[in-house]
Amino acid sequence: MQSILKISIPQKWVTTFEKRTNLNWTEIRIGLLMWSVFIIFLAMVQFSTPDLPDNDGYYHIKLAYLMRTEGLTPDFNWLPLSILNAREYYDHHFLFHVALIPFTFGNLITGAKLAAVFFASLAFMSVWNLFRNQRIPLAPLWAFGLMAVSEAFIYRMSITRAQSLSLVVLMVGLDWLMRKKYKRLAFLGFFYVWLYNAFPLLLVLAGGYMAVNWLFTRKLELQPLLYASIGIALGIIINPFFPYNIIFTTSHILPKLFDTTSISVGSEWYPYDTAQILKNSLFALVAFISGTFALGFHGKRMDIRTAVSFVLAVLFGLMLFQSRRFIEYFPAFALVFAAFAWAPLIQSARDQTANRLYKWLPSIALIAILIPGVWMTQQSAQASIQKSKPFQTYAESSAWLAANTPPGSRIFQTDWDDFPRLFFYNTQNTYLIGLDPTYMLYYNQDLYYTWVDITKGRIDNPSALIAGNFGSEYVLSDLKHTNFLKVAAKDPGLIEVFRSDDSVVFQVVLQN
Repeated sequence: MQSILKISIPQKWVTTFEKRTNLNWTEIRIGLLMWSVFIIFLAMVQFSTPDLPDNDGYYHIKLAYLMRTEGLTPDFNWLPLSILNAREYYDHHFLFHVALIPFTFGNLITGAKLAAVFFASLAFMSVWNLFRNQRIPLAPLWAFGLMAVSEAFIYRMSITRAQSLSLVVLMVGLDWLMRKKYKRLAFLGFFYVWLYNAFPLLLVLAGGYMAVNWLFTRKLELQPLLYASIGIALGIIINPFFPYNIIFTTSHILPKLFDTTSISVGSEWYPYDTAQILKNSLFALVAFISGTFALGFHGKRMDIRTAVSFVLAVLFGLMLFQSRRFIEYFPAFALVFAAFAWAPLIQSARDQTANRLYKWLPSIALIAILIPGVWMTQQSAQASIQKSKPFQTYAESSAWLAANTPPGSRIFQTDWDDFPRLFFYNTQNTYLIGLDPTYMLYYNQDLYYTWVDITKGRIDNPSALIAGNFGSEYVLSDLKHTNFLKVAAKDPGLIEVFRSDDSVVFQVVLQN
């Protein structure tokens, strides 16, 4: 491997770099090779279709473009009837959008896909870095296991969203916890708040570590939770969106934790059934179960790091049974637990110098599992991502609206998750609801439920309400809202002005 990646660097530079980074030059070359493999694997999944795998990616890359061209905090006027109105707006992915800016030069869809590949590869490298720092035998092979553990995990890592960078934060945090670099958690907590609103997970991480450490040592070390809390508190208070970041977090996160099915939200907030988990994450479950068997095989009390990884894998597993959005965490932590649990057995086998076959058996076994696992996961992930909606969806209708409606005019759309694509293609107009239906619900419940009734075709002649209650002069609907379309066809106040293969646009014309 050294001959493959041989680079001529002055020895003085190498020595200085190794001392400051805890990396030697061989590990750097191994890391670069691994990073290349991860990027190739993820790119093969990502670019198996020209479309983005998720609606929200269109929103994120377009907002990053606006941040580059109009300033880091552009006036967010596009959802005036929600808690993301211009006065209360909170960019809960602020640093993620900043990180997306370099990918906004050129074609935005291509940029979004490249960003997803790059950020996911960083997440994979953070797991390898954890294994390397913990001196896990066969660390590269264990890290390559990320490409095999779960088709759903790879799919989620392929979405242009903050989950992959969130996983980086958690893996870096776990590494620092295990190396007792507690003070660094303050910086990490501050960064996490500005990156993504999943920052409470850092408290879960620190709290889990603290509890396990107390069980093993009977010493209550409060520093991990203390420093993480300090960093998070500072990130909340020292924030360009304060105090609306607090209002948003309590309105968006807490209701879903305790009442996920009260209204129709995104599918990611609902749990998988057992059959789905067995289908899309079988290798993650196998990794977790194998780790528990490994604990029995070596017959010794597990060490703290193994116990911590076990507790975290269980916690994220329970979260996964509550909401499928945690599929981006459980497979990775299940793999980490398996690697820690098997480490003593693998090291023992490698120390058996008298029997060369026994020494190499762990490597052979891992490779034998990885090859079919990676291939099967890649094929399944490609099949899933190829089912994405065409990127051209709503492009024609958006172009018509941009060309034929007054700037700033409000569009009444019949589906809340159409907003990202409409926003991507047309920022001249404003929209009724988007990103999450609770954003309108917590702004005005009466408006939200009136919108639901209209879109389901429960209200005859809705044009008066659309104009009077929502201030909209135009309506955009996909062609699947058949009940609404039947009502609209009978409403003299709704005049069809444009139709494409995926949607129809009505103008609201009130009768005297």
